[in-house]
Amino acid sequence: MTKKSPCALGVAVLLSWLIAIPGNSWAAPQAAGQHAGEVSRFIPAANIARSGKTIPAAAKTAVNWQDLVNTQVNARVRIALDDGSVLKEGLDSSLKVVRHDAGAQQTELKLTYGKLRTQAQKIAKPDGKFEVRTPAGVAGVVGTDFFVEYANHAMNVIVFEGLVKVCDLGGACVMAKAGQVTGVRGGDHSGPTPPHQATLEQLVDSSNDTIAGAGSGATAAAGAGAHLGIWGTLGIVVGAVGTGLGIGLTRGGPLRSVPGCNPNNPKACG
Repeated sequence: MTKKSPCALGVAVLLSWLIAIPGNSWAAPQAAGQHAGEVSRFIPAANIARSGKTIPAAAKTAVNWQDLVNTQVNARVRIALDDGSVLKEGLDSSLKVVRHDAGAQQTELKLTYGKLRTQAQKIAKPDGKFEVRTPAGVAGVVGTDFFVEYANHAMNVIVFEGLVKVCDLGGACVMAKAGQVTGVRGGDHSGPTPPHQATLEQLVDSSNDTIAGAGSGATAAAGAGAHLGIWGTLGIVVGAVGTGLGIGLTRGGPLRSVPGCNPNNPKACG
């Protein structure tokens, strides 16, 4: 009887183990490179970091899972996701599209710093989720339209439409509704602040800070309050009559002053 060497037996076992492993087990973590959407509008300069390379952001530039989208001072980027959701990244921001599975309605975004307004499609699947994470906490979609800012170890969330669940890293959560603002400070374990009414200035500024190529200040104000009833009306009225209410005004309506922004060219102001 012929005896097989221990080496041959080891190779046979290894080959059997390799064959038994499903093919998808070898895929890159979170399917890096899988299509998530594309840039639909932008104000230079912005770029996309992908697999060790830096790609200038331009109209129709693809955005994939695991891409890091960075904007510089005065830059803004609008990203159309595959499920119809829209991401509006503000100036001097860094956003990672960790995952966007349109079919499964599974979306995870990471805002390392800066500002982001999200207009998400309604979650219809029981296990669906659409989350924006920061180093301080997480905002999960229950409604569809909200703004997230992360700076100086704090996350602030303003809701434009529906409900948004805001949690700290310890799992303490609050529910904020349209027109409200809440926040989380990282590291102090105090939980999110109680949701309270956002000021008109907060609503308009958060909208202006994330609009790429707005037609005018009045348009920006209308966008800020499109789903807020009286707030939207007030935004338009303020832009029309030119009263401050603490908001920096430029010709055409309430646009926040941005370094290098020419009031006579609203598109340059985002």
